[in-house]
Amino acid sequence: MLEQVDRAIVDSIVVADNGSADRTAEVARAGGAIVVHEPRRGYGSACLRALREGPQADLVVFMDGDGSSDPREIERLLEALLDRDADLVIGSRTLGASEKGALTPVQSMGNTLVCWLVRRLWDVSYTDLGPFRAIRREALERLHMSDPDFGWTIEMQVKAAQLGLRTADVPATSRTRRAGRSKVSGTIVGSFRAGKSILGYVLEARLNEIMRRGAAPGR
Repeated sequence: MLEQVDRAIVDSIVVADNGSADRTAEVARAGGAIVVHEPRRGYGSACLRALREGPQADLVVFMDGDGSSDPREIERLLEALLDRDADLVIGSRTLGASEKGALTPVQSMGNTLVCWLVRRLWDVSYTDLGPFRAIRREALERLHMSDPDFGWTIEMQVKAAQLGLRTADVPATSRTRRAGRSKVSGTIVGSFRAGKSILGYVLEARLNEIMRRGAAPGR
């Protein structure tokens, strides 16, 4: 996948090795990537480690390293950040030409439900919760990201909605062929855990908002 990245638009590539049992770190380092290691399992943990130890770039792109997303589409996300003056851009698999089977029925239903909830609760429209996304560093710092597991992506989108950040969705390809096995969509247990975590985060975030309003002076 690294050889598909246009080095003319990407200053550095950081690969978070989250306890892999293959040659991920070795291959990534040979391809010119900065490799960081996060022993605690969890998608959010890997992202947080990469942010802490990677270069402090003005624009940050997140994507899975298994080849399910197309690195050649990074430019499309960055263009949306700059040309559409967005703070956060989601690479939407539902808008893009996803290969058959790239999204499981459970993932599709979960995406639809959670995006609908976010629209109802915060009046912000998203079409996907996928991992392929770009964000301005200043906006990312305002979000104070913390979720160590499956709730990372929805945490980013909900907090962006709460803060009134400018968001956009752009079409993104999703491939069925990937290196290794997804911890989320690769198993029924993984899909269930991810769905439970994502839905739970949305409901908890809304409940916390209501409680803060109720505790505000003069109420």
